[in-house]
Amino acid sequence: MINDKNIWLSYCLTNDTPLYGGRSENFNMYKTSSIKEGKVANDTKIETTVHIGTHIDMPYHFYENGQTIDDFDIDFWCFKSPLFMEFKPDDFIIKDDLISRLEDIEDKAYDILIIKTGICAFRDKEIFWKENYGLAPEVYYYLLEKFPHIRVVGFDSISISNWQDRALGKISHQAFLNPKKPILVLEDMDLNNIDGKTKLKSILVSPLRIQECDGLPCTVFAQIDKEDIVDKS
Repeated sequence: MINDKNIWLSYCLTNDTPLYGGRSENFNMYKTSSIKEGKVANDTKIETTVHIGTHIDMPYHFYENGQTIDDFDIDFWCFKSPLFMEFKPDDFIIKDDLISRLEDIEDKAYDILIIKTGICAFRDKEIFWKENYGLAPEVYYYLLEKFPHIRVVGFDSISISNWQDRALGKISHQAFLNPKKPILVLEDMDLNNIDGKTKLKSILVSPLRIQECDGLPCTVFAQIDKEDIVDKS
């Protein structure tokens, strides 16, 4: 355990957090009580969509009868067998290039799949939302068959819906969030500090627990070996 280290895989929410489609209704945070103005304490109000920053989509996002946070117990969010893949996709819609890589991997009861495309390095650029990578619905069906223990797919793109093909993005969301067998989608992860050599030992996803909500901002961290941290200097 001496060589273990926990690292963040999620971003802090700020007024500059990018939104899908470049929407302008950003995360807003402002003081309702300020010590500087003579008040007893600082108090802050926030206004935001729940589909912002590192967040997870609930089945209720696309299904009126879909699950919300109360339908998943606490152990659901603890992942002890992560599968991490890093590659530059061949197209904006990730399908065959991912599936071909997964073909060579033996299932070891993996419970979460994390995909690093590298687009997280451009999170402050327009291309992050305008030319984002998406996931094809076929990926869901492939995972369902070969990796039946996977409960969540997370990646560094802002959405599994590619901005330039939103019709397909809708179909992908409906596939992954199927209430009968959902694989939840964890979007906009901070994967800057890990790479293909990193061994993820475990991952904890901690959603903001809001009842009857279609999406939830998340805090995510992983346990890795210290020497696996990416040196960005």
